Amino acid sequence: MINPPTPEGTGAAPVFCFACGKPLDPRAELCPTCGVRQPSATPAGTKNHIVAGVLALFLGSIGIHKFYLGKTGQGILYLLFCWTFIPAIVAFFEAIMYLVSSEEDFARKYG
Repeated sequence: MINPPTPEGTGAAPVFCFACGKPLDPRAELCPTCGVRQPSATPAGTKNHIVAGVLALFLGSIGIHKFYLGKTGQGILYLLFCWTFIPAIVAFFEAIMYLVSSEEDFARKYG
């Protein structure tokens, strides 16, 4: 069997196509042999769309979901206007958007 290509000097573990089993470059998105897109590992530290949706649903009126997503300025606006109940209404719709979005779409928008 041929050893898979690995970056020189890194000692990285060999990577194989999950469809055909052929060796791959660790950075490859598509297998050059069979053309199947390879699943990518989710980077550590990414935000979860379920957590954001639940926070928006239950604590959205005070903007906790915005702080979770790293949008501090918007979170402060939610806190300042929480007495008007407008942030609660907006957060309800945001919660629905977060919960129905796919993980890929959510990661692309909110990291």
